[in-house]
Amino acid sequence: MDHSFWLDRWQKSDIGFHQPSAHDFLERHWPALGVPKGSEVLVPLCGKSKDMVWLADHGHAVIGTELAQSAIDQFFAERSRTPASVAEGAFTVKRAGPFALWCGDHLTLDPAVTRRIGGVFDRAALVAMPRTMQQSYAEKLSALTPSGVPVLLVSLDYDPSEMDGPPFPISPDRIETLFGHDFRITLLEKRDGLNASQNLKNRGLSSLQEMAWKLVRR
Repeated sequence: MDHSFWLDRWQKSDIGFHQPSAHDFLERHWPALGVPKGSEVLVPLCGKSKDMVWLADHGHAVIGTELAQSAIDQFFAERSRTPASVAEGAFTVKRAGPFALWCGDHLTLDPAVTRRIGGVFDRAALVAMPRTMQQSYAEKLSALTPSGVPVLLVSLDYDPSEMDGPPFPISPDRIETLFGHDFRITLLEKRDGLNASQNLKNRGLSSLQEMAWKLVRR
């Protein structure tokens, strides 16, 4: 994940990955994970996602990590919130209401930050990682997730000859390779995701599989 690439995308508002509403996988599958209300939830590479609002509306405090400060600022501005800002090591943390958004490199986040989380939602973090960085991301997710805590993970799979990521394709076998050692893995849903992704159609994809996974830290 090239930092300058993502910062430039936010600078230019080239954020086709941003969704206007919470992901339907989150709405459909989160309740079955059994994450206690009132618990903290980690949202890696959160951008200004509406998923965080959905989680807060369902009783959770949200810890988001994001590289682009402008994404965090837009998130709070769109909610008419003025966050308090503090420096925490290499991160700038902005807090308001149920949201604590950490601006910096997710892969350097101290596991002490997430020691009390009850769940994780990853819609757009793993798929943002090129193959060369996916193992590092998986290892970091393992380090940040306490034993017994569930993760709801969204992945995409497509023919890589048809399009250069991001988002990057991740096959079911790759999910097992990345997470099988540290997590128990359950496939919750698999569907054709191309009809809902005109942007990816325009980039040349002829097929796209979208999957929801439940990972539970061993």
